[in-house]
Amino acid sequence: MVPAQPPSASEKARTTVETVWRMESAKLIAALTRLVHDVGVAEDLAQDAMVAALEKWPRSGIPDNPAAWLMAAAKHRALDFLRRDRMIDRKHAELAPIIAEAQEDPVTSLDASIDDDIGDDLLRLVFMTCHPVLPTDARVALTLRLLGGLTTQEIARAFLAAEPTIAQRIVRAKKTLADARVPFEVPRADERDARLASVLEVVYLIFNEGYTATAGDDLMRPSLCEDALRLGRILAGLAPNDAEVHGLVALMEIQASRSRARTTSTGHPVLLPDQDRSRWDYLLIRRGLASLERADSLGSVRGPYALQAAIAACHARARTADETDWGRIAGLYQELAAVTGSPVVELNRAVAVSMAAGPEAGLEIVDRLVSHRALESYHLLFSVRGDLLARVGRHDEARNDLERAASLTRNMRERDLLIERARSLAD
Repeated sequence: MVPAQPPSASEKARTTVETVWRMESAKLIAALTRLVHDVGVAEDLAQDAMVAALEKWPRSGIPDNPAAWLMAAAKHRALDFLRRDRMIDRKHAELAPIIAEAQEDPVTSLDASIDDDIGDDLLRLVFMTCHPVLPTDARVALTLRLLGGLTTQEIARAFLAAEPTIAQRIVRAKKTLADARVPFEVPRADERDARLASVLEVVYLIFNEGYTATAGDDLMRPSLCEDALRLGRILAGLAPNDAEVHGLVALMEIQASRSRARTTSTGHPVLLPDQDRSRWDYLLIRRGLASLERADSLGSVRGPYALQAAIAACHARARTADETDWGRIAGLYQELAAVTGSPVVELNRAVAVSMAAGPEAGLEIVDRLVSHRALESYHLLFSVRGDLLARVGRHDEARNDLERAASLTRNMRERDLLIERARSLAD
């Protein structure tokens, strides 16, 4: 057998750049937006720095701090951009402090300290891309692109939308922000409250992409979960009397508490009923339950995030899978479905109903969703249906649905699990 060849310098550089880009692109773009005040230009400059790394690192070697190297390279490009546009000549006094900041030691930590009212570039970027000058769908798509590091294809799958539609949305959104000269800042008081719903939606979508990655070799992208949690906690400080902010924080805290138990040592997914609950992070659970209590104390009617947090709390409070109060969960999903009208929520309700009242009852709900246009390429619809069909003994149909689900997901870990479950029905 011919031994495997070690990766070349170019391959090592490419792998490192891709990894660093996934982890640091949001911070990079946020810092550059602060310098050039244009998210489209900032994204271009960040990508230019990435191309420079791909060209230089194979020859010079991968630097000790790749993220700082990219930041320094991107800032130098930002300065070139400012000079090229003759902004220094026209606004020398205005640009002097910006240039001085950009020329600081590049190895300085990329995480901005939060000592003033808001000192976080990522949060400024979220509020900028959630400006009311943009329609809601464009706000979410653009923020996922810039903060979540998702490709246009990944965002399209997350939205259950066509890729060209999402691409046009993102291009138009960047142009609109530039034309409107939207400032890179966190707005105050009333204006901030008006944007809060979009910001919460974006933060939760970022968390979800971290919790279960749309594509790739890993089930989770923990850095995205951490960024979403950090942004959520900052928002809770900004809007202490908003029940839904605390509801979202509660939901993310409780969901994140299961992270260590969601995969085996080799990265293989572990379904919720099979998880070792001793591996759950009970500090996060306590924090999440406290946030849920705070949300409930602020609002007489639970909103979508507080309802989802209440569902997560049912799982968190159960010491074993058998102790889970599926009847209560099904009722909470019914409330959530009434609030959102989402077919995905209805799919989750079907799972809860199947656990509370039997697989036939859940299957009845799922079968009504099969013809729903928004779910025709949604792999979890066929995954759930396959499981329910298996539970009622319709193994051939179940195997077909599980195989279809596997063909629709782009996450390799999920695909392997679905194929394994399909094969087990052939025995």
